[in-house]
Amino acid sequence: MATTRKTAAKAAPKSAGKTAAKATAKKPTAKASAKAPARKTTAKATKPASKTAAKPAARKSSETAAGTKKQPRRSANGFRINEFIVYPAHGVGQIIDISAQEIAGMSLELFVVNFEKEKMVLRVPLEKAKQVGMRKLADDGVMEGAMKTLRGRARVKRTMWSRRAQEYEAKINSGDLIAIAEVVRDLFRNENQPEQSYSERQLYEAALERMAREVATVNKTTEDEAILSIEAVLAKTTGGARRKSDNNEAA
Repeated sequence: MATTRKTAAKAAPKSAGKTAAKATAKKPTAKASAKAPARKTTAKATKPASKTAAKPAARKSSETAAGTKKQPRRSANGFRINEFIVYPAHGVGQIIDISAQEIAGMSLELFVVNFEKEKMVLRVPLEKAKQVGMRKLADDGVMEGAMKTLRGRARVKRTMWSRRAQEYEAKINSGDLIAIAEVVRDLFRNENQPEQSYSERQLYEAALERMAREVATVNKTTEDEAILSIEAVLAKTTGGARRKSDNNEAA
C-alpha cells in the first residue's frame, strides 16, 4: 500500500508539470497572436500609399479628358473675337468673347460685345446676330455712299415735327450708315442758318456721334477728328448751296 501511494504521489506532480508545461507552451502562441494585429496595421499603412499612387493616374486621366474638351470658339457666323462691329441700337462695339451659357437647361452660344464709351456689355445669341441687325463695319463703298449723302441737298418734309422726329430716330437706330448720314445732313445748321430747336439738336448730335464713331473706327482716327471731317463736308456743301442761291437772286 505504501508503495502504491508513493507512485501516485509521484505521478501527480508529473501530470501537473506537464499541464504547466503545456500552459507555458501556449504562451508564445498568445504572443504570436498578439503580434498578428501589428502585421495588419502595417498592411493598412501600405493602403494609403496605393491610394496616393492612384491619384496621379486619376489626374492624368482627367487631364486627358480635359484635353479632349471643345476649345473656345474664336469666330462664328462671320464674326471673330476682337473685331469691331455695329449693333443698330448702340452703334460701334467690340466682340470680346464668344461664350456658352446655360439657359433653361439649354446651352446657348453668345457674342459678348463691349461698348466702351457707354461702359456696357451686351450678350447676343449667335443665331440672332444677323436677325437683330448686327453687322460688320462699313466697307469703302458704303463709306463713300455716306459721304456722298452728306454732300447732297437737305430734304425736310413738310409734316409735323413729332412725326419727323420718329422717322429720324428710326434711321439712327437702323444701323444703316447712309440712313444716319441723311439725318445728319437734314438736321445740320450752318452759321448763317436758323438755329436748331432743342429736340432737333439732340437728334442731330445723336446721329453725328453714331456716324462719327464708325468713321473713326474705319479710318483709325479719333472720334473728334471724325466729327470735324463730317462737319467740314456739311459746311462746304451748305455754304455752296447758299452762295448758289444768292447768285441766282442777284442774276
